[in-house]
Amino acid sequence: MVVIGAGHNGLVCATYLAKRGQRVLVTEAREGIGGLAGSYEFHSEFHANLASHVTHFPVSISRDLSLEKHGLRAVTTAPSLTWLTSSGASVRLVEGVLSGVEASDARSYEKYERLMGRLASMLAPFWLKTVPRIGNNSFSDILSFAKLGLGMRLLGKDDMREFLRIVALPIRDFLDEYFDHPGLKAMLAWDALIGASQAPRSPNNSVIQSLYRSANKTMKTLDVDSLIAALDASARASGVEIRSRSRVARVLIEPGSHGLRTVGVELVNGETIRANRVVSSADPKTTFLNLVGGQWLEIEFAGRINRIRDRGLVSKLHLALRALPNFKGLKEPDGRLILAPDMDAMEWAFDDAKYGGIPETPVMEVTMPSLANAVRAPQGQHVLSANILYTPFRQIDDWSDTARAQLLNRCMRVLETYAPDIGEFVVASELLTPVDLARRFGVSGGHWHHGDMALDQLIMMRPTYGAAQYGTPIEGLFLCGAGSHPGGDLTGIPGHNAAKEILS
Repeated sequence: MVVIGAGHNGLVCATYLAKRGQRVLVTEAREGIGGLAGSYEFHSEFHANLASHVTHFPVSISRDLSLEKHGLRAVTTAPSLTWLTSSGASVRLVEGVLSGVEASDARSYEKYERLMGRLASMLAPFWLKTVPRIGNNSFSDILSFAKLGLGMRLLGKDDMREFLRIVALPIRDFLDEYFDHPGLKAMLAWDALIGASQAPRSPNNSVIQSLYRSANKTMKTLDVDSLIAALDASARASGVEIRSRSRVARVLIEPGSHGLRTVGVELVNGETIRANRVVSSADPKTTFLNLVGGQWLEIEFAGRINRIRDRGLVSKLHLALRALPNFKGLKEPDGRLILAPDMDAMEWAFDDAKYGGIPETPVMEVTMPSLANAVRAPQGQHVLSANILYTPFRQIDDWSDTARAQLLNRCMRVLETYAPDIGEFVVASELLTPVDLARRFGVSGGHWHHGDMALDQLIMMRPTYGAAQYGTPIEGLFLCGAGSHPGGDLTGIPGHNAAKEILS
């Protein structure tokens, strides 16, 4: 069996399969493993990755794959979320405790969290399962629908009505109902919007993404570097063979007795690897339109794949710093720092990107990963990592050197508003636009999640019907990446679910 891609989902899937006696080869195009979560050196002795530096990971997957035995390290300090102003004021959230707001907003936050917790708990068991097939009357599918229905009924009438009311509501409308403080609303809106092609006023996405991430908060908080290292060690200990610098050029397809079937893969160097099953952790467009090819696909299915919305809007900025910058009002810039004055600022940045422009005033999420993991930088020095919303995949100037320099200058201008001395400490910088992410990591549209996590691209529509249960129209070809149910983030759930489906 061949698994394409040694990202976290590919490794999770491969290890589950190997533990059940399957012979598994993982092919990885790049030198390192981990995909977007893999650490790399962006400047001499300074290391970063493209994903979060900490993540929420299911305890059940960690236990099944014996990740703690292989060096998995939990985060000992509770991750914090902080919204900053240029004057040094802040709103701070640590382990559910909110500070920096009026008592009325604090009370509203408790009410908001209780509701989100109940709704997320109702949906959480559904994420670790294969999506039931519509129109299929198998016992397992009927049972899955029944469990979801029971979970909804247990919410009670009021919560059920509220769920149906808010699920497609723009995050701005939802947060405006609860809170007055503009910074609190911007901070809470961030996780509903990061990685999505949506703004605070956009419907059909943000509340459901908040619920997905709320479910993740019940998982164990881990250091991403140790997670990738543990997944690598667990896979190899289970018998998985991992081959780096082995880019797949195409999936080999032949006519079978019951239609088309896969018979292996061909690498870019011309080598053929025969296998009766191929599992792709690449995004759906790359898998079907590039590796398989439209000539093997039914035209309507290919059309649905081609229509997946996957234009990324997030750029990544890494700064190598010779000293720790001083952020106004903070003793230490720990956790995640949200640099967005309010939801209007987010909306204006989205408007710029929507028409192919660079935001006049970028909104950012900033972390200092070297504070939690000193090996990321030389002793006494630091790495700053920032997610920049909203930056278009297709930019008017096609991301020329001038356009890149303009975005970097605007980001530095924003950073200096909050940390005036930061410019003095910059040793080197790396700016990666969505186009760079697409080219470097082979991700269509440069989209982290392999496609927007919107209502019409979730559950039995992720990536589309005919491939929503990890199987595909081609016998022996499966999906296990973020473009499958339940979606993106570093949870390993798509890889887990795909392996269970293959083994069943």
